[in-house]
Amino acid sequence: MDDHTNCIFCKIARGEIPANKVYEDDDFVAFLDIHPQSPGQAQVIPKKHYRWVWEVPNVGEYFEVVRKVALAQEKVFGTDWILSRIIGEEVQHAHIWVFPNSAVKGDANDLKGNAEKIRAALR
Repeated sequence: MDDHTNCIFCKIARGEIPANKVYEDDDFVAFLDIHPQSPGQAQVIPKKHYRWVWEVPNVGEYFEVVRKVALAQEKVFGTDWILSRIIGEEVQHAHIWVFPNSAVKGDANDLKGNAEKIRAALR
């Protein structure tokens, strides 16, 4: 791993850039996307910098976090249609998008409110 001091996701993981976090543990953090396609769209990232999802050594734990966020989104937004995408070209830091389908009700731009609802559903 190289030094990734300028990586925006590393800065979010280190708390240097504010984010609407919905989940955080020692290895991973999930936060709402600032350009959501639907209410509650989240990015789930490892705190350590890896270029690709398949480079994350504890990838099973990573997907468990993604699962937790998706199940919370189901509950909050009243849908069983939660999508995920792993592309990795936008930001060169492993990330998984997790988001409800675009037909769910709610304000996609209410990042603070949606983050609070998802955090509450994760408890």
